[in-house]
Amino acid sequence: MLLDADQCYRALSAHDARFDGRFFVGVATTGIYCRPVCSARTPRRGNCRFFPSAAAAEAEGFRPCLRCRPELAPGHATVDANRRLARAAAGLIDDGRLGDEARLPELARALGVTDRHLRRVFREEFGVSPVAYAQTQRLLLAKRLLTDTSLPVIEVAMASGFASLRRFNHLFRARYRMAPGELRRAAPALPRDQLAFDLAYRPPYDWDAMRDFLALRATAGVEAVEGRRYLRTVRIERGGKALTGWIAVGPSPKARALRVVASAALAPALPPVRARVKHLFDLACHPEEVAAVLGPLAAAHPGLRLPGAFDGFEMAVRAILGQQVTVKAASAIASRLAAAFGEPMQTPHASLTRTFPTAERIAALEASEVAATGIIASRARAIVALAREIAEGHLALDPTAEVDATLERLMKIPGIGPWTAQYIAMRALAWPDAFPHPDVAVMKALGETDRRRAADLATQWQPWRAYAVLHLWKSLEASR
Repeated sequence: MLLDADQCYRALSAHDARFDGRFFVGVATTGIYCRPVCSARTPRRGNCRFFPSAAAAEAEGFRPCLRCRPELAPGHATVDANRRLARAAAGLIDDGRLGDEARLPELARALGVTDRHLRRVFREEFGVSPVAYAQTQRLLLAKRLLTDTSLPVIEVAMASGFASLRRFNHLFRARYRMAPGELRRAAPALPRDQLAFDLAYRPPYDWDAMRDFLALRATAGVEAVEGRRYLRTVRIERGGKALTGWIAVGPSPKARALRVVASAALAPALPPVRARVKHLFDLACHPEEVAAVLGPLAAAHPGLRLPGAFDGFEMAVRAILGQQVTVKAASAIASRLAAAFGEPMQTPHASLTRTFPTAERIAALEASEVAATGIIASRARAIVALAREIAEGHLALDPTAEVDATLERLMKIPGIGPWTAQYIAMRALAWPDAFPHPDVAVMKALGETDRRRAADLATQWQPWRAYAVLHLWKSLEASR
């Protein structure tokens, strides 16, 4: 990633939140690196070095600022092919998929490229190798957990992906010039069965619109909206073991962040939990880039984000159930499916009672068993076929998936057409240029009756057509 030093310094001097997470500044006189929004006095231009990632700054010997906390910076979003590959690799690393150099070929295979190509693309984007990036991410996660939770140090080490406490202590001291325990002084007083942390975003962010979107589509027992918070159950495979728990997400008391509260049972799975929450709430978005292309369409709701998916299979099932029925009806059907095949669980929230059924669970069923919950037979067959594709490893529905190949595979499943496939790409794959078409609401908002003309009109919003769809839907709500 090429950085213009003069532009970076202007953004630093203005504490411009639009650049938060897009670069980091190392200060030669202190040996510390910061986010561009750091509240410390702006250093002299000659003392600044600019880096595309926290890992690149640490590779040059800089340690993270304790005031602006680089580990809290928002992530990135892109549609360029090579940059998307690098970001997908970073997402898998954040998910804990790269422990050491030996696992790099496995990571590359998961992305459909050679490890040599992955190294090259990754270094171009982040300024360091994937392994160096992974080590920095593990240390920054540990730093966050030490500061924001009351987890014992050994549990922090394990949750951050370190194989031993000794290795963790050594790396932490070597990199940050302090013992892990020195950060515990600021640890908040939390219930022993809960964890809490903040995830940053670039403003503006229309939380109420996101909450309302998810509330309308919530699967009873699995998801709920209470006040200004979104809650859901969680099931994640980690080290061959299924971990279950719950999360609650809402605006943070701090500026430009969401507060996530999670059950302590999810501590060993914090990297994938954080990654999925970021995806669900589109925290990597650069709203100014989207607005620059959408123009007047985005003016009324500049903070509108693209709702993602906490679980790709769950979201894809919802897309199939939503074919030619109202959103409310689809939610009711999904709730029956979850009640029949999801796993019951106990939580402190009366509205959360079970997890959504896994692809493996549905794949083991006959379509007639799924249809018995009130689902139309053709859709039941499509859901079972989708589940088997995922369970057998032929299909992955997450932001690391290759978009064109995934769309092609989806549309080979009877019962999944272009609209459903594009909607899945929009949310499960986080593809910002997805365009579910033909969409009745989009056609109405555009004032068009001709599908081809509607598609031609949408080309003006590339590569952010998925965001344009959300704004068009929103414009219909406002006109009611």
